[in-house]
Amino acid sequence: MTTIIAVKRDGVVVMGGDGQVTLGPSVLKHGAKKVRKIYNGSVLVGFAGSAADGLALMERLEGKLEEFRGNLLRASVELAKEWRTDRALRRLDAMLLCANLEHLLVISGTGDVMEPDEPIMAIGSGGDYARACALALYKHTNLSAEEIVKESLSIAAKICIYTNESFHLERLP
Repeated sequence: MTTIIAVKRDGVVVMGGDGQVTLGPSVLKHGAKKVRKIYNGSVLVGFAGSAADGLALMERLEGKLEEFRGNLLRASVELAKEWRTDRALRRLDAMLLCANLEHLLVISGTGDVMEPDEPIMAIGSGGDYARACALALYKHTNLSAEEIVKESLSIAAKICIYTNESFHLERLP
């Protein structure tokens, strides 16, 4: 698995993820890029789970964004519906975290499209650790979104064996 986290603060959205790729008990890669900008750089998306499945879902989300002219919420709902009902897609083993300046969403293969109450969300094996850290920092400090993402990923990497300290961050605007 992995850790992907997004934080919105002061009109800025930052998403970050670690770079570890594992196969069973072995680490195969330390610097994978699991967070990307799509749809002309206006949407951030990250995946947790199978790399091939996550990348395939990113491509499908971008296609849905094209179809619905950048409406992230509509594109996410349509992707979730297709993912849940399509026989081949149902086998995909990944989750997506996506964000633009208006929405922060988690999309799963069970048909869920979830938007958190707080401007913070995380997925993956270290997601709960990173999210807890980010919530505390968000509520009790004046750190920027980028600083919160970095510190949260760093703490998750110290706790979760499937998360390393090779981080990749993307930012909007």
